[in-house]
Amino acid sequence: MTLQQLRYAIGIAETGSFNKAAEKLYISQPSLTAAIRDLEDEMNILIFNRTSRGVTLTNEGEEFIAYARELYHHYEIVMDKYGKSGKRKKKFAVSTQHYSFAVKSFVETVKLFDTDKYEFAIRETRTREVIEDVASFKSDIGILYLSDFNRKVIQSLLNARDLAFHKLIECKAYVYLWKGHPLAKQPFITFEQLADYPCLSFEQGDNSSFYFAEEILSTSEYNRTIKANDRATMLNLMIGLNGYTLCSGIICEELNGSDYLAVPFKDKSAEAHRVMEIGYISKRNMLLGLAGERYVEELQKYLAKCERAE
Repeated sequence: MTLQQLRYAIGIAETGSFNKAAEKLYISQPSLTAAIRDLEDEMNILIFNRTSRGVTLTNEGEEFIAYARELYHHYEIVMDKYGKSGKRKKKFAVSTQHYSFAVKSFVETVKLFDTDKYEFAIRETRTREVIEDVASFKSDIGILYLSDFNRKVIQSLLNARDLAFHKLIECKAYVYLWKGHPLAKQPFITFEQLADYPCLSFEQGDNSSFYFAEEILSTSEYNRTIKANDRATMLNLMIGLNGYTLCSGIICEELNGSDYLAVPFKDKSAEAHRVMEIGYISKRNMLLGLAGERYVEELQKYLAKCERAE
């Protein structure tokens, strides 16, 4: 087994196609096929299912690729530090729940580096995928939150995947809505006041547990709920339907615009006092690269301003 073979296998897994991977890796398709066949023979496993519509990972292949990414990631770290990389770009990627501050901090981080030398990526995605992206080395850092409600389940997943959670900030629940909403000028909002308006939440997938919900107080009973899968749609629903969501209250107007605001949420039930502990996840006992360190610094800087504003 060679590092080149690992790179080829990872490329095929990412593109879902031998042809596309061959183009991306600058290798002929027959040579790529032969290299993977040799790798499968040596490892005595079938990594890919080949079909007329492309390739998919077998169960053994998924586990193999996870280890391959980890091994190749260590190789890249060593080469970044000690090797003569030439034109090879360094990579930095973030997977995050739908937080505008995470995107804003990413923007500020990218500005600090020469994009000719770095390949950057950010993915706003579902909670489980944030965890899996970091576990498989698809992303260096993941952004999500813990609460008394979801902590046991999420922490169990993190431990099983050798991931560590690093706290950034604690936030109480806020109602996030647009400035033209009938409740926008209230000093605080209760569940009773929200009864006539649809609660908006980010879709987590058909088989997803409510422990993965991005919105705090996800187990409360709502008269009407609407799911969306991206932040732009969520904002449109707030205006078009007077919808709302329960969130951390941390808003980046530069990215979301100035048409939205967060009003403190209050209720007599004990659930209303639940706190969101927002943080980032990374591989346990693995140092972040320079871009990762700068990204965490930008997160801390932005969130510190939010705390002072309160």
